[in-house]
Amino acid sequence: TITGNFANVIHGLNANHLTDQVIGRSKRMILDTLGVGLLGTGTEVCQKVTQYSKIYSSDLSSTIWGHLDFRLPPLYAAFVNGVAVHSMDFDDTWHPATHPSGAVLPAVIALTEAFPQKKKFSGLDLLLAFSVGIEVQGRLLRFSSEARNIPKRFHPPTVVGTMGSAAACAKLLALDQPKCKNALAIAASYAGAPLANAATQTKPLHIGNAAKHGLEAACLASLGLQGNKQILDMESGIGAFYTDYNPQTLPTLQSYPWLLDQQDVAIKRFPAHLGTHWVADAASSVRRKLVERSDNLLPLDKIEKVILKVPEVKYVNRPSPNSEHEARHSFQFVACSALLDGTMSVHSFTSENVHRPALQELLCKTQLEHPPDNTPSFESLYCEVNVVLRDGNTVSDRCDTFYGHWRKPLKKEDLEKKFQSNASSILPPEITESIIETVYNLEKLDDCSVL
Repeated sequence: TITGNFANVIHGLNANHLTDQVIGRSKRMILDTLGVGLLGTGTEVCQKVTQYSKIYSSDLSSTIWGHLDFRLPPLYAAFVNGVAVHSMDFDDTWHPATHPSGAVLPAVIALTEAFPQKKKFSGLDLLLAFSVGIEVQGRLLRFSSEARNIPKRFHPPTVVGTMGSAAACAKLLALDQPKCKNALAIAASYAGAPLANAATQTKPLHIGNAAKHGLEAACLASLGLQGNKQILDMESGIGAFYTDYNPQTLPTLQSYPWLLDQQDVAIKRFPAHLGTHWVADAASSVRRKLVERSDNLLPLDKIEKVILKVPEVKYVNRPSPNSEHEARHSFQFVACSALLDGTMSVHSFTSENVHRPALQELLCKTQLEHPPDNTPSFESLYCEVNVVLRDGNTVSDRCDTFYGHWRKPLKKEDLEKKFQSNASSILPPEITESIIETVYNLEKLDDCSVL
């Protein structure tokens, strides 16, 4: 069965299967995820779920990122840290669309800290489990052609992320093949969340729940809890989420071809829906052209209208965002912010910036167009920004690949700058630098609890 095949691969993959590129890309993803998670601990939504989770206690405990004052049972540590990772929509994105790292890393780190037996996990153990969790997500996404487009009905990390978390934790717990099957089956019954909660404080819970539920599924499977042994084969299994579900067996373990070897992830330069990053780069370029013509000042009073040519993605079409979460899911907001400021950052989404008069004025002049060739896929979409001036002239630019996309990945120094900027809001500089060094040398660590 497909499910048995997946269980065989999860159980059978070992550190010798890892390639230098998979290890290198995994380290980049781990570093970036830790940074956005640390930054996210200061958000209102993360503070709320942290307060909620304090009602739980256990003899087993794991670290809450950025907190020295208390710890939580591993399930709730995974939940809170997962929420922190996605609390600002700043975490990595893959194709077909999902946020792969945030569902896996909080779960495996929590598990390594709270393992009930006297076993130390090495950095290579952590890297292998993380890579297995990413691999399972990518393989499941390729079982559906509709998954290749930006989603319309449910948030993908709540489905494939939960399965990936379960696979990673099953790997770390060294579950046998039958228990790996059960871990996937149990995880499937935790999977899914409607996309209607995008652009709200509830959306970050999707990543927290994926991390928590995958860990819980693996723990329950380790105790012998059973589920459907063909969960990946059936339309009423994971196929329930996709109308064109077509599962395939995985490659053999000999010279296993990792998906992360074949395609990198996108790492964001500012905290917003990935689709808006094309808009930001195009709008920033248009601004440079405008100020060159107007003595280095943006001629706001001379702008008649702003036309954005983007794919049709309903939940990122928000003409009048009223909160930071809505602004992060608004083509219009990001375009207007980039036109006004020339760049986007964490601070672009503060309440003060969201509601400033100049931005509101520009939003009123902005409209979307959806060219038929602009498909809603992170692999192929583009953005064109056209600023029509009152004198009849139009200033335009188009972005086909933004900096940070897997076709144009962040340079090592820019990834480190992002991590340093994010982590420095929580940790002192010497600790921040120590984390970078630790992540870069993970495969050499005998005990990954150092991380």
